Amino acid sequence: MKIVLLVTGKTDNPWLKEAVGDYCSRIAHYFPFEIITLSDVRNAKNLSEAQQKDKEGEAILKNLQPGDYCVLLDEKGKEFTSVQFATYLEKKTHSVRRLVFIAGGPYGFGEAVYQTAPEKVSLSKMTFSHQMIRLLFTEQLYRACTIIHHEPYHHR
Repeated sequence: MKIVLLVTGKTDNPWLKEAVGDYCSRIAHYFPFEIITLSDVRNAKNLSEAQQKDKEGEAILKNLQPGDYCVLLDEKGKEFTSVQFATYLEKKTHSVRRLVFIAGGPYGFGEAVYQTAPEKVSLSKMTFSHQMIRLLFTEQLYRACTIIHHEPYHHR
């Protein structure tokens, strides 16, 4: 199984890039993993929230492949403990070829993206910038990998 994190907008912060890169290299020990970064919507200041979500949605949908299993990182999604997320991930390894987690832009997702994804996962009830979501998600994905393999990173 390959895992993909599909995100909107670039990260300019060097320490954030470095931290995410560190977790990406760790995750690659367990699964093929890739972050696909979509460009910000052009002329976003001149678009309504709905128009921005639709434009972002078009870009997201263009980057999906037939057979992808999509999971939205969404504040209204199911919340997991780290151990529960590891169990969830392990189950997906048996049934999915490419698992795509999608983090939207500042306004969330358009309706077309919601219709594409059968599941939503929330990383917290708190709101985080779409920049920080990359770090939080990659750390939790790495943690899940170590839990699955009974390694000492996660303390029970």
